[in-house]
Amino acid sequence: MTRDQVRERIRSIGIIPAIRVATAAEALFAVEAVASGGIPIVEITMTVRGALEVITGLVASNAELIVGAGTVLDADTANACIDAGAHFITSPALKEPVVHAAQQRAVAVIPGAMTPTEISEAWDMGVDFIKVFPCSLLGGASYIRALRRPFPELPIIAAGGVNQQTASEFIRYGANALGIGTGLISAGALSHHEAKRIRELARRYVAIVQRTREEIATRSRP
Repeated sequence: MTRDQVRERIRSIGIIPAIRVATAAEALFAVEAVASGGIPIVEITMTVRGALEVITGLVASNAELIVGAGTVLDADTANACIDAGAHFITSPALKEPVVHAAQQRAVAVIPGAMTPTEISEAWDMGVDFIKVFPCSLLGGASYIRALRRPFPELPIIAAGGVNQQTASEFIRYGANALGIGTGLISAGALSHHEAKRIRELARRYVAIVQRTREEIATRSRP
């Protein structure tokens, strides 16, 4: 899958589930649940034990699934994730070596950024998306709306504080996609092995994004 294809699928689906769990088994369970709920994109964070092996197995077993690596903090880890088959690389902060490592391998890269300065610097580096994180501490969707005034064209992913109550507002105020962690994959659903609960939430988020985008398109028509 090419970098352009990955970028387009992320834009189209509009949701990146962050799989931040303890074990490889829990990661595989969560991935199956969100994918069956209509989100064929996952971000396996490097905090998962055996994360590289999980990425390799997922890429090998499901050609339609976009598998990213999250919480990547250095170039060596970025390259290891790409060697494992990761389709995109994300980090919680703006790490220039990580960005360059992904770009050299023609892999989509999504750094985290908080301030307008960081966001502008990330865009100047030629990144694919900018993950505004943590939104919950920056004013939530209102911060995305404020950023859209000076940065109307930047591809923004809102992460941190995205849940069923806020998802529509984030999209309405200008987020191109949403990064969702515990709001989709809760500790309770994992501990009780409630795949149905995660699937239902995944379907709800997909519907929220689609419905909100349709509303925006309708309002923008002359």
